[in-house]
Amino acid sequence: MSADPIGPYSPWVEAGEWVVTSGQIGLVDNVMVDGLGPQCDAALANLGLRLAEAGLKPTDVMKTTVFMVSMDDYGVINEHYVAFFGAHRPARSAVAVSALPAGALMEIEAWAYRPVVDSERQEAVL
Repeated sequence: MSADPIGPYSPWVEAGEWVVTSGQIGLVDNVMVDGLGPQCDAALANLGLRLAEAGLKPTDVMKTTVFMVSMDDYGVINEHYVAFFGAHRPARSAVAVSALPAGALMEIEAWAYRPVVDSERQEAVL
């Protein structure tokens, strides 16, 4: 599965102790999947790939923003979101928008925390 950027942006960037992902949509092999549920699963899988590329996991995510083309999709998106994050509950914003890139029905971006390690003490500096 690939999820290449569809525009002139980085899939994720580091900013000190933070890793920020660009919005992830329901692409599989660079093709939009059909239907809200499959798009949610693909977007969340793509988010998981971005996190893994940065050496992180979903429980490192502290904040997400979910964009959706219809607030009527809120419940379905929540079901897939909970399946991905499990018991972990990042802070979140959910926003209805008029349209998303590539005809996506939803998009998710995330902020993940990666503490800086003090190399002399080998412990996280908080």
